[in-house]
Amino acid sequence: MSDRKFSICLTFDPDATSIWVGTFASNNPSMISRGEYDVAVGVPRVLDLLERNDIKATFFIPGHVACAYPDVVKEIDAAGHEIGHHGMFHENPADLDRAGEKEVLEMGFAALDKAAGVRPKGFRSAAWDLSPNSIELLLEFGLLYDTSCMANDFESYYLRTGDTWGPKELYQFGEVSELVEMPVTWLLDDFIVFEHIWGSQEGLRRPADIEELWRGEFDYGYANSPGGLIVLTMHPQVIGRGSRITMLQRLIDHFKAHEGVVFERMSDAAERWKAENPVAKWKAENPIYTGVNAITVIPTTP
Repeated sequence: MSDRKFSICLTFDPDATSIWVGTFASNNPSMISRGEYDVAVGVPRVLDLLERNDIKATFFIPGHVACAYPDVVKEIDAAGHEIGHHGMFHENPADLDRAGEKEVLEMGFAALDKAAGVRPKGFRSAAWDLSPNSIELLLEFGLLYDTSCMANDFESYYLRTGDTWGPKELYQFGEVSELVEMPVTWLLDDFIVFEHIWGSQEGLRRPADIEELWRGEFDYGYANSPGGLIVLTMHPQVIGRGSRITMLQRLIDHFKAHEGVVFERMSDAAERWKAENPVAKWKAENPIYTGVNAITVIPTTP
């Protein structure tokens, strides 16, 4: 894409019931019904919007959801959208040991394969948390990219393995890997600003406020990070509400009004970026991410 100046990656997490029974451990049928809205109403509205705008997006689907709603996974795949790995039960990898984390990764792969015969190229963790083992495991499973980390906003980068740290220890940088990070931020996530959870998350912000915020982030990235990208993280049970999906259409119109803006699936953007940025060349140009100049032993007074 020689005319590409900036990329938009629209991503959707159809967590459905998994977020309520997994992350929130709810036994409340009313709360769980929010997840049913996700697949019954939210996903169809999102797919319709994407089709009308001729956009291919990426959907990160927990294995729990793939098993409950295999037809939804098939429909998303048949429309040409990418399907990414989003755990099994919307679990937090940071709560698991290595064996447990590997097990749920395997379960998630198996569920997506069973539901629609797909093999994801990318991974997004629940709540964007990772364990010290996560990056090595994602590499072990042959994944191209992760999208759970936040060390940049408009530029992809390579993740490291083997970092170590402690509250009274100097940070020790590990080795740069070939796993591409497609960076995210809570600033560009719809769940925390819109979804109301009694006693813990107010949500219910005006769509116009979030539209202004997301538009401002895009405008800055487009003007100051030529060749970069922006990743929006949305949930059909959240963004699928009438006023919010209308807001998303206005944002898409704004993005399209800029010359050289393209909409990419995450794997397409990651593959393109990786081809443009061989690891050795990227490391030499980005010492801040390699720790090559870091002081690794606590200095003492001469």
